[in-house]
Amino acid sequence: MIKLNKKLESHSVETDLTLELTIDQRIRSRLRVTLSNGTEAGLDLPRGEILRGGEQLTNDDGVVVTVQAAAEPLSVVRTSDPLLKSRICYHLGNRHVPLEINDEYVSYQHDHVLDDMVVGLGGAVTCESMPFEPEAGAYGGSSHGHSHSHSHSHSDDHQHSH
Repeated sequence: MIKLNKKLESHSVETDLTLELTIDQRIRSRLRVTLSNGTEAGLDLPRGEILRGGEQLTNDDGVVVTVQAAAEPLSVVRTSDPLLKSRICYHLGNRHVPLEINDEYVSYQHDHVLDDMVVGLGGAVTCESMPFEPEAGAYGGSSHGHSHSHSHSHSDDHQHSH
């Protein structure tokens, strides 16, 4: 089995080998995977790093594999109202939800409870299957992945640690 144990600094090596992973898989440092050609491989990367679509992995034998962000079920909010978009991002971020924020939309891993909250704030949510590249701050270089779902509401006296 191929062991992929380091990221290439430059993402310009030509390769036909790809590895399609969801965000939950891309935050793990140890993982058994199947490459695009059907070959079994293992990830053995330093803890606390998040893999991004387009990055390349290698090993001591010179095998190069390009990471692709896999399509996954996401809740997507599109609005032209910057205040509404800001409020939605604030309330989702307050629940420690990894977000992808860009000019066109805000997205997060699909969660019907969070969708209801967004609708309550005045937003419209669609469920779409697309690659997810959350803001780096959601995982930041910290060594713990925050990938659990928050399907409960937070009250002022509720505390939890991560």
